[in-house]
Amino acid sequence: MKVQAGLLALVLTGSLVACGGSGGSGDADAAAKARGPISIWYSNNAEEVAWGKQMVAAWNAEHADQKITAQEIPTGKSSEEVIGAAITAGNAPCLIFNTSPASVSQFQKQGGLVPLDASYIEDRSGDVAKQYKSPDGKYYQLPWKSNPVMIFYSKKAFAKAGIATPQLTTYDDFLTASKKVVAAKAAKFAIYPAPSNEFYQSWFDFYPLYAAESGGKQLVADGKATFNSDEGKWVAQFWRTMYADKLASPEKYTGDAFVDGTAAMAVVGPWAIATYKGKVDWGVVPVPTSSGKPASEIHTFSDAKNVAMYSACKNRGTAADVLKFATSKDQDGKFLQLTGQMPLRKDVAGTYPDYFAKNPDYKVFADQASRTVEVPNVPNSITIWQTFRDAYSKSVIFGQQDPGAALDGAAQKIDELVKQS
Repeated sequence: MKVQAGLLALVLTGSLVACGGSGGSGDADAAAKARGPISIWYSNNAEEVAWGKQMVAAWNAEHADQKITAQEIPTGKSSEEVIGAAITAGNAPCLIFNTSPASVSQFQKQGGLVPLDASYIEDRSGDVAKQYKSPDGKYYQLPWKSNPVMIFYSKKAFAKAGIATPQLTTYDDFLTASKKVVAAKAAKFAIYPAPSNEFYQSWFDFYPLYAAESGGKQLVADGKATFNSDEGKWVAQFWRTMYADKLASPEKYTGDAFVDGTAAMAVVGPWAIATYKGKVDWGVVPVPTSSGKPASEIHTFSDAKNVAMYSACKNRGTAADVLKFATSKDQDGKFLQLTGQMPLRKDVAGTYPDYFAKNPDYKVFADQASRTVEVPNVPNSITIWQTFRDAYSKSVIFGQQDPGAALDGAAQKIDELVKQS
């Protein structure tokens, strides 16, 4: 379908859908205009379920002939596998409020996604939206909410180590403080990122620091790996030192090492504030950089989950309207209130000043949310991340290879993966 026709359909329907999906262009046109009942899935954590239920109730109260049937995403090995299987079976719901940006290229390749209107997305999210655009120039995901990753630290552990005000801005500062904490036996380890080999684990050790060190670069840009740069190798060497000096552990941990006091720091986003309440007296700082950049210049990993419309949806006109309703200023405000997660919209702090006045712990995350880096939207995304993780684990966590050489080798493999459709 040509762009002009997509715009015409948008004007006629007031929908968020551009065009596309399964079937011919006539089928897509009809589906884009169709209204009626739809089904949606949302995440299974308690806070998001509460938001989802009130959103659905509010919509259904005003749309008796276009009701939403909602459920938590079915259980499985991962939400990505569950969604992929639903696409294959042709029974995916209209909307899923738990779509991982790393999976979008695969879902798109399966023919499972409907492209959305760019203007609404870019008006809501601003410049950050462009990271979520697919290589064909369309949006197959609406940037919904993020959890900007920062460094939480235990005030109790640092006080025991004789550190009243932690200095964690540079790698040297971070290493010095970590050694003091461990030497004082304030915690067994300074920090405990998951050392396991799942593709997404690098989002919570290497990637936040790389985003900060590189000034906001993604792992892959313009069809090439970027991480085997000097900045990437500095980050890898920093983490290698943390493991080599036994300030982080290569052993898998069952539970939450930060809550348990096994680690004095954690790399997490604002969702954790509710989890830590009454368990840890914490402070928070941006991730470190080699030179100690000011907080206002620090980028970090977004840890976003997005909303996508799936091609099995028949009543896409309603689905598009629901998508706009669920990501409106009002519903985003309710989402912030109920979950503490940051809506991916422009100027979150300025849009919801009352919330941040009442919840000052979250304000630093609202500021950080304006400087987040997403996983690159490229073909073979998950395979690319697994290739990176394999090299990182072998070299950085387990010290079986020089980290710089490992990154160079991974970059060569990833450059080839990016070329494949």
